[in-house]
Amino acid sequence: MTNPTPLRPWASLFRMAVAAGALFALSGCASVFLVDNQVQSYARWADRPTPTGAAPTIPQAPQVFGFDRLPSQQDSRSGAGQDELERLAAIALAKVGWTPAAAGVTAPWTVEVSGGTLRLPRAPWESPYDGYWGGGFGPGFGFPGRDYIVTGTGQIIYAPLFLRMETPYYKREVSVVIRHAASGRVVYETRAAHDGRWNSSNALWSAMLDAALSNFPTPPAGLRQVNIEVPR
Repeated sequence: MTNPTPLRPWASLFRMAVAAGALFALSGCASVFLVDNQVQSYARWADRPTPTGAAPTIPQAPQVFGFDRLPSQQDSRSGAGQDELERLAAIALAKVGWTPAAAGVTAPWTVEVSGGTLRLPRAPWESPYDGYWGGGFGPGFGFPGRDYIVTGTGQIIYAPLFLRMETPYYKREVSVVIRHAASGRVVYETRAAHDGRWNSSNALWSAMLDAALSNFPTPPAGLRQVNIEVPR
């Protein structure tokens, strides 16, 4: 019987990389991913006028509101996306005791919600001219990309011997602005910003809205980080 042909070093490494990637993917199936948000909120309830001239108080739940849209949000091209964003915002606001007013009911508050995404070809700290072996290690043949792939659910699969592909990086932000309906005064404004590899999903936007409404209606001053765990 002839001796088996020994595996070439690159073949062994390839099999190890594939096995490690598969193990990583399987181990992450039942886990969560972290949506880390930079949040800044401004409460101006004291600026709200009262009919009697008495000092205004912070409204306690439950409260009802109506959504208000900017002209750009009423455009037919963005209408469907705005409908979905407002639906998710209504769920987040319900968690703090604020619900949409019934048809025909004049709500004392209006809520304006907006969101945006900036898609980058790679993370800000990544170079398009990393070496072929990844991370600056090895001779570096000038091929663009990286030695891993991030799936849509955030799983990282390493394949250091493949020609690496660019993985998009996203910067996202949501904002919620609450106005006193009778006067039009802004009484609450909050924003949440998050960046990372995750593809757009309702779970991601919901986590950002929950973060934006953390500590509502009396948020701390200054920029703060709010982490939300989302099941994969």
